Amino acid sequence: MEKFLTEKLKFAYRQVWAYNQLGTYFKQLFSFSPKKIIAAIVAIAELFGLMIFDTATTPRGPELDLTGYELVFEDEFNGTALNTDVWQYRGSGPRRGGFNAESQVKVEDGNLIITGDYQTDGTYGEGWYTGMIKLKERYCKGYFEIRCKVNDGDGFWSAFWIQADSPYTASVSKGGVGGAEIDIFESIGTPTFFSRNSVTQTIHCAGVDGVEEGFQSRILGEFKGKNICDEYNTYGLKWTEDEYIFYINGVETARSSFGNGVSEVMEDVIVSLEIPDEAKLAELDKENYHTEFIVDYVRIYQIAE
Repeated sequence: MEKFLTEKLKFAYRQVWAYNQLGTYFKQLFSFSPKKIIAAIVAIAELFGLMIFDTATTPRGPELDLTGYELVFEDEFNGTALNTDVWQYRGSGPRRGGFNAESQVKVEDGNLIITGDYQTDGTYGEGWYTGMIKLKERYCKGYFEIRCKVNDGDGFWSAFWIQADSPYTASVSKGGVGGAEIDIFESIGTPTFFSRNSVTQTIHCAGVDGVEEGFQSRILGEFKGKNICDEYNTYGLKWTEDEYIFYINGVETARSSFGNGVSEVMEDVIVSLEIPDEAKLAELDKENYHTEFIVDYVRIYQIAE
């Protein structure tokens, strides 16, 4: 059946995943619990929506279990400036249709705030500006979590991600084993009724199954949070020896070992407010557009030795 869905109906991985989930909830319809029946009806409706319209779904997997893990890094941004002993600014200069600049990153009131707006006298001249930071220490495997409010509005988007050196080159990435980009979350998308409170979770690498040209991606899905622009939500990734397991608010959304296996190399941990290309920026109001990505904390756990 999966071959029919992928080859004939051209279903993406996430749509095939939705199809495979349906059986569980159809069985739940025959339970004697009204709550379970209602929950099953809602889940089935969402899964059909994903299959037909590629809409967002609610996380329904197991709850996060960090038994055996210990906290190895934490920043709650309680100071008055970015702690450059542990963080560094990343990619300062031209970025898509604008610029990354240190001036767009600040710490105040217990939060990291990255701002996106148009400036006539910016660091690199007139234009659109945003910011990006990464940890100085690199990590391989563990559990990575951010608690944040994503930026509101169309155009710029918030992201928490992990990236190896050259993960888009087949000879280096080797199908992901030699390095990948793991998007723990991105709040990409026009804030429509179906996608406003959702984020995407994706894996990128190169050289999957021996393909030498370009790079390969797997969008695991678009998953719902709770009022993600106005309330703090958590987004996490458990990077194990065998797979990547994604979470929203401590509930599993998806898991995958896409590629030729999980990354086995040290990678950068990145927090960014991403800037779109020039075509998208042209649609924004230069004088009035202002958006903020607000981060409460970043935490990293690894298996205790």
